[in-house]
Amino acid sequence: QVQLVESGGGLVQAGGSLRLSCAASGRTSITYAMGWFRQAPGKEREFVATISSNGGIIDYADSVKGRFTISRDNAKKTVYLQMNSLKPEDTAVYYCAADRYPAGSREIRHYDYWGQGTQVTVSS
Repeated sequence: QVQLVESGGGLVQAGGSLRLSCAASGRTSITYAMGWFRQAPGKEREFVATISSNGGIIDYADSVKGRFTISRDNAKKTVYLQMNSLKPEDTAVYYCAADRYPAGSREIRHYDYWGQGTQVTVSS
């Protein structure tokens, strides 16, 4: 089993920044790809960003490209999501997830482990 714990969410004004962290514990493996997803009220969970196990493959949703940056520190078993130029439409619960396959994916069904989520609220 792998446990994932997100942190760093909060309330920020439009145009501001937040940095989310996701710490992994348990039966972790640095070969796992990691992803960030989000779910706004009344909407389905959607892909935000993914990073491969060695950090060499990174992919973003079009809605966040150029504003968000995903990174990972395998020594600390932590993945980050730096969010800049935040917009009210970025308001959602943000989840990190681990994919046992190293390349990463945009597909929710590919991810085996999920954190509990952290709330991000962007005011206008």
